Amino acid sequence: MGLVVCLPCLAGSVTAIPAVESGYRQMYNLDFDEAHKTFEAWERDHPNDPMGTVSNAAAYLFAEFDRLNILHSEFFVEDSMFRRRPKLTADPASRKAFDGELERSLQLADATLARSPRDTDALFVKIMALGLRADFVALIDRHYMDSLNVMKSSRSMAEQLLAIEPNYFDAYLAVGVENYLLSLKPAPLRWFLQMNGAETDRDRGIQNLRLTAEKGHYLCPYARLLLAVAALRNKDKAQAREILSKLAVEFPRNRLYSEELARLQ
Repeated sequence: MGLVVCLPCLAGSVTAIPAVESGYRQMYNLDFDEAHKTFEAWERDHPNDPMGTVSNAAAYLFAEFDRLNILHSEFFVEDSMFRRRPKLTADPASRKAFDGELERSLQLADATLARSPRDTDALFVKIMALGLRADFVALIDRHYMDSLNVMKSSRSMAEQLLAIEPNYFDAYLAVGVENYLLSLKPAPLRWFLQMNGAETDRDRGIQNLRLTAEKGHYLCPYARLLLAVAALRNKDKAQAREILSKLAVEFPRNRLYSEELARLQ
């Protein structure tokens, strides 16, 4: 199955919070200080809404990704380079802040779900929190098996949310990430993962990533980056170039996109 060139983010039917969405755009533009200010302002004004806290956790994680050069495509496209990476160490202050925001977001989401078990926004916050935790554990701590269990929980909860609200397009990312990334593993490992409840369907992964890339709000640019990585793994440099070119225009301060484009020349 071929990849389809993703479009710039199109609004889905689930309404995003404009102030929070603005913070994500600052984050994707590597303006982490302003993103923190935006998310913290939302937290102060809406102390019972977990969306601000989980978003602030995302800003801490992406700042660490940027500092440690984690999202460069060669680490994802070349398995040998990923395995040979030097050991990474998270900034202690950033890790403490990340953990604190994540824990607070889960407490707030659980409180909401105790009152309203089908609250889609609270479910999404839990999906996000699990996904952020899985990314930290896998990409910074390099505890891959631990991250797989968290990733599986995030995907399972995303499927619960999507059964309630199929148009919550940001939630498709959790389904897409697990299926696509695990589909890249060797066949014996895929069989073991499937026996333990993981999903490893490459086509389903790409389809779900595309849904977030085309119709998501907060996670749309991240899904588009993952589609660029998928295109590179598929030896489709033209598609990767098109995706990255659009991201570079949309987020001109994010040097990752321009650096990846230069690598493709």
